[in-house]
Amino acid sequence: MSRVGLRPIPVPSGVTVSIATGSVTVKGPKGELSQHVSTSLTIVEKDGMITLSRPDNHRVNRSQHGLARTLISNMIEGVTNGHGKTLEIHGVGFRAAMQGKVLTLLVGYSHDVTIEAPEGITIEVSAEARGKVTEISVSGIDKALVGQIAANIRKVRKPDPYKGKGLRYKGEYVKLRPGKRAITA
Repeated sequence: MSRVGLRPIPVPSGVTVSIATGSVTVKGPKGELSQHVSTSLTIVEKDGMITLSRPDNHRVNRSQHGLARTLISNMIEGVTNGHGKTLEIHGVGFRAAMQGKVLTLLVGYSHDVTIEAPEGITIEVSAEARGKVTEISVSGIDKALVGQIAANIRKVRKPDPYKGKGLRYKGEYVKLRPGKRAITA
């Protein structure tokens, strides 16, 4: 049984948390985030710690308890340090470039694929050097939005299971399948 919801959340200095019925707002040096939470939960801020409690051990209340604790913790982490994901481009001739707030991907299609960064999200492309893998960094204060934008970028050209070409998360392992010749030989 998970005990995620029972752990208190430390609030660092410089971060203010506003608790209202059914919502929590967090302000910090990098910005402000707001999140709706279940009204059945009791949220208390005391001595720089936030604690959450549930009315009973009903299945829905237990799941909402852990979810709310994780969302509040991610908001506090986001407004203090921020969240980020890094993607790598593998493939001959595959490139990425930033033009203002628009990411342009050349990944083997007959056309360029453009993705615009929404408000609060920063996309950066590493300087490409010969023989090095190009990296795309997605960062922001909202963890869910950062993950969704990174997933949308990866979806443009998923890693090929035979050659390994495409976009993948940094550190992601792609198991290559054997081709026809390896099977018949």
